[in-house]
Amino acid sequence: MIRVGLIGCGFMGGMHAACYQALANLDVKVVAVADVRPEYAGKLAADCGATVYATGMALIEQADVEIIDICLPTHMHAEHALAAMRRGRAVFLEKPVCIREEEMEQLLRAERETGAKLQVGQVIRFWSEYRWLKQACDSGEYGRFLYGQFHRLSARPEWASEGWLHRAELSGGVAVDMHVHDVDFVRYLLGDPQRVFAQAGRDADGLIQEIYAVYGYGSDVAVSVEAGWNYPADYPFTAGFRVRFEGAAVVNDAGGLMVYPNDGKPFRPALGEEFQAENEIGGNISSLGGYFNELKYFVEGVRGDHPLSVATLQEAICSVRLAKREIELAGGLIAR
Repeated sequence: MIRVGLIGCGFMGGMHAACYQALANLDVKVVAVADVRPEYAGKLAADCGATVYATGMALIEQADVEIIDICLPTHMHAEHALAAMRRGRAVFLEKPVCIREEEMEQLLRAERETGAKLQVGQVIRFWSEYRWLKQACDSGEYGRFLYGQFHRLSARPEWASEGWLHRAELSGGVAVDMHVHDVDFVRYLLGDPQRVFAQAGRDADGLIQEIYAVYGYGSDVAVSVEAGWNYPADYPFTAGFRVRFEGAAVVNDAGGLMVYPNDGKPFRPALGEEFQAENEIGGNISSLGGYFNELKYFVEGVRGDHPLSVATLQEAICSVRLAKREIELAGGLIAR
């Protein structure tokens, strides 16, 4: 059995625990959990039949596990991932990987020195609609990618423990925490842009609440990428894309994925059935489909079924660096 130690028992930890339970056929099980909030750790431990540790570091040092799954606030990622790698554990590290450049270099060095298996939770690479778009782009089925638009918008996220998401030094704000999803996926499709333009909307304290960027590739390919979490409380979470290929337009919105060929009738591509489950902890996602897909891929990689090549540490770091570049171009995370 592959034993998992899950650190962080809030919204994302609950998502991951549900996915591991659904992956029981891979002989994987959460056997240890840790959270500084005893009520959260206790509830998740009861659901999983796991042992509770008071802190993440205690779990890393004491628990008999093969995998350490880190679902902590961003500013705590690096120290826990470094400790886990140095103890020879495989590591699943939630996105964004970290914020500070020196931590990025420490993680890359530890990965090289320890040979640890590590995957970062850039989950959009595993969502079925986005997987379909990646395949269409790589195959050239509809010709060359010409331009596109990707967005991710929500009401102010209030579910984070002690409001850490809204402390710029802890989360990097909307650009690093939420926008990085689409930044990462555009890089996955097209690589690093040759030109970047960025502008931001801010709150009364000058902190970025919405960011809008345009990436240029060559002389005639452009992509716009937008994220904001400053919408009214009843505004529904929304994410999607619109892409124009030479031979078709592709749209993913609340109505689902649609393809509009230049020649022929519009159609819905056949997608694999997503894993569905309800999240009772909070946050803005109820379907676990992409989370299930990424953790299935990770567990299979830990088993040795395939290399962990889709959401690597290096890729995740490059995506955070691009998001941080946008912040700089937009005038800094907090306007002075």
